Amino acid sequence: MTKEISRKEHTLDATGQSLGRLASQIAIILRGKDRADFANNLDLGGSVVVTNVDQVKVTGNKLDTKIYYKASNRPGGLKKTKLKALVADKGWSEVLRRAVYQMLPDNKLRPGMMKRLTIK
Repeated sequence: MTKEISRKEHTLDATGQSLGRLASQIAIILRGKDRADFANNLDLGGSVVVTNVDQVKVTGNKLDTKIYYKASNRPGGLKKTKLKALVADKGWSEVLRRAVYQMLPDNKLRPGMMKRLTIK
Protein backbone atom coordinates (compact mmCIF):
# COMPACT_ATOMS: atom_id res chain seq x y z
CA MET A 1 0.00 0.00 0.00
CA THR A 2 3.01 2.31 0.39
CA LYS A 3 3.80 4.07 -2.84
CA GLU A 4 7.27 5.02 -3.99
CA ILE A 5 8.10 8.69 -3.40
CA SER A 6 9.85 10.41 -6.29
CA ARG A 7 12.22 13.08 -5.02
CA LYS A 8 13.76 15.78 -7.17
CA GLU A 9 17.19 17.22 -6.50
CA HIS A 10 17.26 21.01 -6.52
CA THR A 11 20.48 23.01 -6.80
CA LEU A 12 20.40 26.56 -5.46
CA ASP A 13 23.07 29.23 -5.80
CA ALA A 14 23.32 31.45 -2.71
CA THR A 15 25.31 34.22 -4.41
CA GLY A 16 23.80 37.58 -3.49
CA GLN A 17 20.64 36.11 -1.94
CA SER A 18 19.34 37.20 1.44
CA LEU A 19 19.85 34.60 4.20
CA GLY A 20 16.23 34.41 5.35
CA ARG A 21 14.70 34.32 1.89
CA LEU A 22 17.09 31.57 0.82
CA ALA A 23 16.34 29.57 3.98
CA SER A 24 12.57 29.83 3.46
CA GLN A 25 12.92 28.71 -0.16
CA ILE A 26 14.96 25.70 0.99
CA ALA A 27 12.43 24.85 3.73
CA ILE A 28 9.56 24.87 1.21
CA ILE A 29 11.40 22.42 -1.06
CA LEU A 30 12.50 20.12 1.81
CA ARG A 31 8.96 20.02 3.16
CA GLY A 32 7.42 19.28 -0.25
CA LYS A 33 5.10 22.29 -0.34
CA ASP A 34 6.11 22.94 -3.95
CA ARG A 35 4.42 19.70 -5.04
CA ALA A 36 0.80 19.26 -6.07
CA ASP A 37 0.39 16.18 -3.84
CA PHE A 38 1.61 17.87 -0.62
CA ALA A 39 0.42 16.30 2.63
CA ASN A 40 1.18 17.61 6.12
CA ASN A 41 1.76 14.18 7.64
CA LEU A 42 4.11 12.85 4.92
CA ASP A 43 7.68 13.71 4.05
CA LEU A 44 7.38 14.20 0.27
CA GLY A 45 10.04 16.87 -0.22
CA GLY A 46 13.03 16.83 -2.50
CA SER A 47 16.71 17.18 -1.76
CA VAL A 48 18.51 20.52 -1.90
CA VAL A 49 22.15 21.28 -2.72
CA VAL A 50 23.25 24.83 -1.91
CA THR A 51 26.41 26.26 -3.48
CA ASN A 52 28.39 29.46 -2.81
CA VAL A 53 26.97 29.81 0.71
CA ASP A 54 29.89 32.10 1.64
CA GLN A 55 28.46 34.80 -0.66
CA VAL A 56 25.06 34.98 1.04
CA LYS A 57 23.87 38.50 1.88
CA VAL A 58 23.00 39.70 5.37
CA THR A 59 21.29 43.08 5.59
CA GLY A 60 21.52 45.78 8.23
CA ASN A 61 23.61 45.36 11.37
CA LYS A 62 22.74 41.69 11.83
CA LEU A 63 26.40 40.63 11.96
CA ASP A 64 26.83 42.65 15.16
CA THR A 65 23.34 42.53 16.70
CA LYS A 66 21.82 39.10 15.91
CA ILE A 67 22.24 36.74 18.85
CA TYR A 68 21.76 32.95 18.97
CA TYR A 69 20.69 31.60 22.37
CA LYS A 70 21.35 28.18 23.87
CA ALA A 71 20.00 27.21 27.28
CA SER A 72 21.08 24.34 29.53
CA ASN A 73 17.95 24.79 31.72
CA ARG A 74 20.20 25.30 34.72
CA PRO A 75 20.48 28.55 36.68
CA GLY A 76 22.88 30.82 34.81
CA GLY A 77 23.09 28.36 31.91
CA LEU A 78 22.02 30.73 29.10
CA LYS A 79 24.72 31.01 26.46
CA LYS A 80 24.70 33.78 23.85
CA THR A 81 26.57 33.76 20.54
CA LYS A 82 26.65 36.66 18.09
CA LEU A 83 26.26 35.99 14.37
CA LYS A 84 29.77 37.31 13.68
CA ALA A 85 31.30 34.86 16.19
CA LEU A 86 29.29 31.94 14.78
CA VAL A 87 30.45 32.74 11.24
CA ALA A 88 34.07 33.02 12.39
CA ASP A 89 33.85 29.75 14.33
CA LYS A 90 31.72 27.48 12.13
CA GLY A 91 31.18 29.34 8.85
CA TRP A 92 28.14 30.42 6.86
CA SER A 93 26.98 26.85 6.29
CA GLU A 94 26.10 26.46 9.99
CA VAL A 95 24.20 29.78 9.96
CA LEU A 96 22.13 28.65 6.95
CA ARG A 97 21.58 25.21 8.48
CA ARG A 98 20.22 26.77 11.70
CA ALA A 99 17.92 29.11 9.75
CA VAL A 100 16.45 26.24 7.72
CA TYR A 101 16.13 24.04 10.83
CA GLN A 102 14.01 26.64 12.61
CA MET A 103 11.73 27.01 9.57
CA LEU A 104 10.85 23.30 9.44
CA PRO A 105 8.08 21.86 11.65
CA ASP A 106 9.16 20.55 15.04
CA ASN A 107 8.05 16.93 14.66
CA LYS A 108 9.44 13.50 13.79
CA LEU A 109 9.78 14.40 10.10
CA ARG A 110 12.32 17.20 10.63
CA PRO A 111 15.49 15.05 10.99
CA GLY A 112 14.77 13.28 7.70
CA MET A 113 14.22 16.59 5.97
CA MET A 114 17.50 18.00 7.30
CA LYS A 115 19.41 14.95 6.03
CA ARG A 116 18.42 15.92 2.49
CA LEU A 117 20.05 19.36 2.82
CA THR A 118 23.59 19.54 1.45
CA ILE A 119 25.57 22.75 1.79
CA LYS A 120 28.77 23.13 -0.22
